[in-house]
Amino acid sequence: MTERTSVATKPVWVDLSSPDPAASREFYANLFGWEVTVSPDPQYGGYALAKSNGKDVAGIGPTMAPDSPAAWLIHLGTDDVERVARDVEAAGGRIIAPVMQVGDQGRMAVFQDPTGAFISAWEAGAMSGFAGGAPNAFGWAELSARGIDRAIPFYEQVFGWTHRTSPMGEGQPPYIEFLLDGESIAGGQEMQPMVPAEVPSYWLAYFAVQDVDGTYQRALAAGAREMLPPMDFPGGRFGIVGDPQGAAFGILRMNPRPA
Repeated sequence: MTERTSVATKPVWVDLSSPDPAASREFYANLFGWEVTVSPDPQYGGYALAKSNGKDVAGIGPTMAPDSPAAWLIHLGTDDVERVARDVEAAGGRIIAPVMQVGDQGRMAVFQDPTGAFISAWEAGAMSGFAGGAPNAFGWAELSARGIDRAIPFYEQVFGWTHRTSPMGEGQPPYIEFLLDGESIAGGQEMQPMVPAEVPSYWLAYFAVQDVDGTYQRALAAGAREMLPPMDFPGGRFGIVGDPQGAAFGILRMNPRPA
């Protein structure tokens, strides 16, 4: 197994690529109360930074190609993105965007895991990632995979994760919790059988909110598409929507941990 570096190899940033970034900025600003500011520096190509209570929470920018779909991308931290790129290929993944410098903010690469799900690695420069404790910010990352058994060893080899498996009841695939130093940092599951066959493996970003049902209804009223209505799970309550440009995301409220 590849030796993990000193940077926590867990989700550190999330950003949206949109075919209509102006509309996306308005949607999320209204839904989550984000303050969204487009960088005036032309090298960032219209990339916008979203803040909640003055803390960095997400980015919103244009898609790289006109025919690319809208999608949220989760970035995993590293202190050596070139090492990650090498390990990705050695572990059966595919490099989609090779290592690139992002101004003075950091370096990144985008790849697909062996099941086809897109994920990114981020080596911080001036921008270390999202800030903890902000409301309406990133809350969880979850992999829906066609072949989760191929994904598990990939993330363990490349990022030093471990995992534990929990049964989910009759007829349901077990739930995978990915762990880093014993801390639960992300989840995963075999693709649900009701999902259309043409839907590929994907990582889904969830945003933590106080009122799942209210946020869900506001999203629909603003043009979002219903994907999974709010429901309870053992740790809290969640729902999933597709934003007006087509990017799927989840909303989540975790139950308080027992004292």
